[in-house]
Amino acid sequence: MEDKIRVQNLFKIFGKNPQEALEKYQSGTSAEQLFKESGHVVAVADVSFSVAPGEMFMVMGLSGSGKSTLVRCLNRLLDATSGSVFVDDEDIQKVDGERLREIRRKKMAMVFQHFGLFPHRTVLGNAEYGLKVQGIEEEVRREKALKALELVGLKEWADRPLSNLSGGMQQRVGLARALATEADILLMDEAFSALDPLIRRDMQDELINLQREMQKTIVFITHDLNEALKLGDRIAVMKGGEIVQIGTPEDIVSNPENDYVANFTQDINRSLVLTASSIMEAPEPLFLKRDTVRTAMVRMRSIDRDEIYVVNSQRQPVGIITDKDIAAALKKKINDLSEVMNTDFPQTTESTSLGDILPLCTAGLPIAVVNENGRLRGILDPLDCLNNITPNTYDNGESSSVEEPAKTEEEKALPVKDAPVDGATEKSANEEPGSGA
Repeated sequence: MEDKIRVQNLFKIFGKNPQEALEKYQSGTSAEQLFKESGHVVAVADVSFSVAPGEMFMVMGLSGSGKSTLVRCLNRLLDATSGSVFVDDEDIQKVDGERLREIRRKKMAMVFQHFGLFPHRTVLGNAEYGLKVQGIEEEVRREKALKALELVGLKEWADRPLSNLSGGMQQRVGLARALATEADILLMDEAFSALDPLIRRDMQDELINLQREMQKTIVFITHDLNEALKLGDRIAVMKGGEIVQIGTPEDIVSNPENDYVANFTQDINRSLVLTASSIMEAPEPLFLKRDTVRTAMVRMRSIDRDEIYVVNSQRQPVGIITDKDIAAALKKKINDLSEVMNTDFPQTTESTSLGDILPLCTAGLPIAVVNENGRLRGILDPLDCLNNITPNTYDNGESSSVEEPAKTEEEKALPVKDAPVDGATEKSANEEPGSGA
């Protein structure tokens, strides 16, 4: 499948002479030294990644890590200093102004932290604004906007003033405005971080449900690891303008590549993130119609286990046999597996979280892990399950908390994040991707 978005060697440097600063940076001058010498800020440093169609791609990091600058380079709210951003194999860094506006209005919609709505317009007026900018006739844009409002549960509020809505409801209007444009790509910059915790959780659930139906390509910026783990198909962790790790939620939690990522994940409830598929072992089962008690004994010795699963011809588990079962069967001269195997055994699916598997660990038997067709895909040892729920450590096992740091001089020099939209008039919004968001 071709990538929907592909970013290659992207740099964004703020300052009077970014190209000169880029050359020095690529020659070995550190970002800190560049700032001290010339005041240049390396906000995004040699970033490369791709996003597949329909993927929810999370970008997370602490304040000043470069994540919001990065998302603004994706739709050229900010021009990159160097590198490429391909959308459907078209490098938007090289397109002219007219083509860029068309891409923003029809291909990429943006949802901001502080909504970017017009307070004097109704709910419907805000939801249809991106379509109005596109020149869509009134009847068509009203129909599309109402459909988008229905998706987010606000159709009955269409003719109400925006002031009647709570913060969470206003963010739904912002999301509806983005959906109404029918853009393939949604860029969401800290979209839920201004909301109260309970409303934020509801919005996360709403987005998950909508995504099941819409299958949009979403790049979602957040500083909240729990949010990234809950929403993301994959997560990119940023630090100092660089991406330090990209992986699935399970990869990030179970295999952090450095101390920085490990510190982020140390307090995460791993039982909610890790699944059976992440820690299961490859099965070496016996086949009911082919194998015997004696072959079970030989197999058990060869794989150094005390239990072994028995499967049918469709490779579905039908029983489990232990070393004690084998000893008793040999003593009675029984050689048929069906006469000695235990058909009451613990079973789960590949996608089940470890937290939901925990009750099965009390059986004292390895857990059979099956796919959607019931075929045996792996074996999960109860002790492995328990061990993997313990807090994550990296390298020497030491861990320290990650706290939101005070802003550095470099961070203070960066532009205000939402300046292009939050203070926008209707005229300026007409030129910004916020008009399609």
